[in-house]
This record gives sequence, structure tokens and C-alpha cells, in this order.
Amino acid sequence: MYVKKLIPCMYLNHEQAVCGFEDRENVLSDDPVKLARSYFENGADALLLFDLSEGDGAHEKALDLIKDICLSVEIPVIGAGNVKRMEDIKKLLYAGCKMAALNFSKGLSADLAKEVSQKFGKDKIVSCIADAAEYEKYKEVICEWTDQVIAVKKAGFAGSVLTCELPVICVSDDTSLLSIETLSQSTSLAGISGLFFDQTCNDLLSVKRSMEEKGIPIHRLEPHFSWSELKKNSDGMVPVVVQDYRNDEVLMVAYMDERAYDETLLTGRMTYYSRSRKELWVKGLTSGHFQYVKSLTADCDLDTILAKVSQVGAACHTGKRSCFFNEIVRSEYKEKNPAKILESVTDVIRDRKINPKEGSYTNYLFDKGIDKILKKLGEEATEIVIAAKNPNANEIKYEISDFLYHMMVLMVEKGVTWEEITEELARR
Repeated sequence: MYVKKLIPCMYLNHEQAVCGFEDRENVLSDDPVKLARSYFENGADALLLFDLSEGDGAHEKALDLIKDICLSVEIPVIGAGNVKRMEDIKKLLYAGCKMAALNFSKGLSADLAKEVSQKFGKDKIVSCIADAAEYEKYKEVICEWTDQVIAVKKAGFAGSVLTCELPVICVSDDTSLLSIETLSQSTSLAGISGLFFDQTCNDLLSVKRSMEEKGIPIHRLEPHFSWSELKKNSDGMVPVVVQDYRNDEVLMVAYMDERAYDETLLTGRMTYYSRSRKELWVKGLTSGHFQYVKSLTADCDLDTILAKVSQVGAACHTGKRSCFFNEIVRSEYKEKNPAKILESVTDVIRDRKINPKEGSYTNYLFDKGIDKILKKLGEEATEIVIAAKNPNANEIKYEISDFLYHMMVLMVEKGVTWEEITEELARR
């Protein structure tokens, strides 16, 4: 039996979230990004996005919307709709979707399924079907070239769809708590999807707790060490050192008791025990500055936890990003962390664009415009090629540095960040 994931479904035109295929004129939200973020913050395990836009212009705007949604949440996004060819799958994946769906109701060919699977990997492709008969018709292709099955609405929750070789995500009109608990008992069902906007399912974490109480396996963080295996201090707690997962900046130190440990694993949000208030403390519950778990690692003695998190806003109650800002002593040194250096140089370039400085070469490039920047970038790329043919390794080092500088000028000019670049590289 698969663990059960709760996967809100969003039907998008080019600017809104609507209520579904049949009632696409009824607006669910004028701010789909905010709605997606709310689902993420309230316990969603993934998001399923259907692009219902019509026309090339609206489709491109919908893809921009999907990109914004992918950037705003830290859970997998499955993109579907408007997929007719290889390029459409590519656009969804490049927009940030972890997986893209092939809709077999549209009569897609086996050749396309094979082509996109071989290009992007089977783990990036899911099959979308309308009913059990459709699954049987395309069963061989689906099982060979896709990774999961999405059964949309009329597919039902019984029969061959739920006994197929692949995990099934079922999109249902009924996302009430009773329906979810009933459907979750299927051994082949890996995810339940729907609008999840009714009052019962407003807080998906509550639904998960209810499911867990009834013995239904839910998607949650599974620890390699139980609380009993960790060594506690005299107060029965374990200290937690918290780092930003992006740059390893130390943000704060707090403490966990057993309840805080269990709640952190269930919700994916860092939860501590407040020694001053003597109560459970969900970091960010009042400020909105949540910490989302990326990893928890115990030290060699199992008496301290290192938490790498995605930090929203400031970690410190003073409003500063980190609690560690009172410098005691400092020895002069040059920063060696490549990520920090690249980010720092980009920040200087960005500042030059906002606050021009007389005589600045960077401002000269911005003033001359995109064509000049591209010309210089091309020249530096050529110089790298020439330098690579020479025996002196120092020369290529200098030319790569020049190239990276001009590339960062281009990034600032086009509004591209290092975080976006690294996220794209991490997906490949």
C-alpha cells in the first residue's frame, strides 16, 4: 500500500484559478499564486496544475503563471493541459514542474510518449486518463513510458485503474474528509487530488492527522532515528542548530521536546519547545516567518540536531535574518565560498544598475544596452576557447572570470537570479 498524498488540483486560465473543466467560468481565486502558497503552507504534499488557457498568447501567460507558482511553493508541481507535442512538455518542465502529464484522452500517440520519456526521463512523465477503459486501451504505452497515472474525475475509484502497475493519483469532485478516508484504503492509490476548498479540507494537516489516527499511511517525513534514540539534556530536550539550506548561514538555536519533534516530522515545519513560555512553538505561526524542513541531522553523540531549512523572512525576533549578528572579534579573510562570491558580485552589479556610478564599466554596459552586453559576452566566450588551447592554465582562469562577470551583467539586465539558475541545474 502506498502512503497517501493530498494533492490539491488547480485549473488555470492565463490569470485566474477556476473551479474545473466544466465550470471554467466560475472563478475560484484571482490570485492563483497566493492560493498555491496557501495549499503548501497548510499541508499539501504536491500540486496538480491544469492549464485551460486557449490561444498561444494566453498559453504563454499561463506558463508564466505556472512558473510563478513553482517558485512560490516548495513541494512538487505536476503540470498538465495544452500538451500536444514535445515542446509543450519541455515548457512545463522548464517552468519548474517536477512532472508533466500526457493526456491520453486527446489521442496522443505512443511515439510521443516514448519520445518525451527518452528525452526527459520516465520519472518526469505521468499519464492522464478519463476512465478505466482508456487505461486498458493505452496500458502498454502507459506502463512502459510513464511513471504514474492521473485518473481524472470520471475514472472512478475501482476496477483496473486502481490495480494497475503504476501508482494512481485520483482527481475527485468529492474531497470531504469522509471521502478521503474511504478512498485512501485502496492499495493502489498514491494520491488524492481535488479542489480542497471546502470547509472540511481547509487545513490539510488536520485531515492528515485524522487519517493517521485511523491507521491510513500518509506522506510525512520518516526519521532514521526515533526520539527515544536521541540523547536529551537535563530538561529532556535536544538543542537544534538551524541553518539556511541555500547558503549554510546559521540562523538560530532552539530546543525540541518529543511533541515538537513529532510535529516537525508530520508538518514539515520546524516546531520547537519554548522554554520561556513553556509550550509548543511553531516557528512563524504569528509572524509568518516559517521554517520548512530540508533535512535534520544528528551529531555523533545523538544529542544535537542540525536542521537545514528554507527560511521565510527573518529568523530572529529582532527582524534580522539571523540571530547571530553581534560580532565579538574578526580576523581579516577572503571569502572562498563560490556561491557567496558569485551572489556578492551579482549584488554589486545589481546595485550599479539601480545606483549608477560615474566611470563604472558596469554602468557603461547597461547604458549601451543588451546588444553591447551580448557582444562582450560572445567575445569573452571566444577568448575562453582560445585560452583553452594554450598550455598556461592561468589564462583560462582569467578568461572564465571575465566571462562570468559579463554573464552576471546579462543576468541582472534580464532579471535572472543565481537561485533560479541553481534550481534549474538541480532539476537536470
